[in-house]
Amino acid sequence: MRVLLKITDIIDVEVLQRIQDSFSDATGLAAVTVDYKGNPITEYSNFSEFCNCVRKDSNNRDCCYQSDAHGGIESARSGKPSIYICHGGLVDLAVPIMVKGNYLGAIMAGQVKIDEEEMKRLPYGTSHELTDFSKNPEITDLYDKTLKTTLTQVRAAADLLYTIANYLVEKQMIHIIQEELHNKNLELMEEVKLRSEVEASLKEADLKALQAQINPHFLFNVLNTIGRLALLEGADKTQDMIYAFSDMMRYTLKKEKNNVVTLKEEMEHVQNYLSIQKMRLGTRLNYSVEVDEMAEDILCPFMTIQPFVENAIIHAIEPNAKGGEVRISADILQEIAILKIVDDGKGIPDDRIHKILDGTYEADGREKNTGIGINNANKRLMYYYGVDYGVEIKSELEKGTEITIKIPRKSLAGRGL
Repeated sequence: MRVLLKITDIIDVEVLQRIQDSFSDATGLAAVTVDYKGNPITEYSNFSEFCNCVRKDSNNRDCCYQSDAHGGIESARSGKPSIYICHGGLVDLAVPIMVKGNYLGAIMAGQVKIDEEEMKRLPYGTSHELTDFSKNPEITDLYDKTLKTTLTQVRAAADLLYTIANYLVEKQMIHIIQEELHNKNLELMEEVKLRSEVEASLKEADLKALQAQINPHFLFNVLNTIGRLALLEGADKTQDMIYAFSDMMRYTLKKEKNNVVTLKEEMEHVQNYLSIQKMRLGTRLNYSVEVDEMAEDILCPFMTIQPFVENAIIHAIEPNAKGGEVRISADILQEIAILKIVDDGKGIPDDRIHKILDGTYEADGREKNTGIGINNANKRLMYYYGVDYGVEIKSELEKGTEITIKIPRKSLAGRGL
């Protein structure tokens, strides 16, 4: 939604004040600039003694405000300068400040007299009757001393202010448009940078996968042989662990070229990983995996969830002598799959969360995990689905951490996939 502009967004008030003062000095006309509500944004320039005296009375002052409001509204309606007679019998003018048809304010000027015949050609303000000041000698004396000019000069002054106002507006609008284009270019550059980083990480992952695929059939044959030996020897847990590990390796090595899998496949991989960790950690690890059947066929980037589960095991479960719990779930909310990885570990400080997500976190020598897997998963999610689908991490120290991943239900968005 576009934010509405204010007059102060378009025109430099200090510059406008100098122009307004110079205009008043050159023409003898009073001037002030107001916003669309009629509130002054500049100081009054060359305000006449007559008007100052008239406005000492609250009723007269209200009549002045009504005249000015009428002039501003009329100029906004027509989009051109409005010249009119105020209730005190002086000639005023209002020059609209417009942006794309929207009225932002006006330059109000005048407080001068012109020939009576010329005045007959001008409209009045809100009242069609002039205020009678004949019984106030001070005001009538000041009226007689007020500057007298011609209608031609007033019109020329109005045209001059209109030209200046339009120039200032157009100049600033060009600057605003250029700034918007610059910001859009920065956003585009950031997106291109993110895309190149993700592509580089994918290429690196492909290289590592190729390196890991050295004679995979031999590896699986060995693992299956060990599994059969464990069965013959009655070592059921060893057999389960071997087959779980074998499935993990097969999943890693046979991933599709476009790095996309179903959520069901990804969750089965996580189940295998957790079953191996359960055998290793025993009663120290409790876990649950709950997946809505409607979410199983949703496509997601390869290895989206496992890095977060591994991070929970390393940082939430292993350091705690009593162990802990990891809960993984996948639910459908309207057209979005909501994945959650929740642990009850010691939590993550806020500053570390930001560093992990933007890839600037550097672990010390005692830590097993640097957060690279999480950072890569976050980048891939934003690469495939856009910045609104990055990873959200909520953590509370000594209570635990909740990871939320959102994936569109229909398909991978854009990016040629």
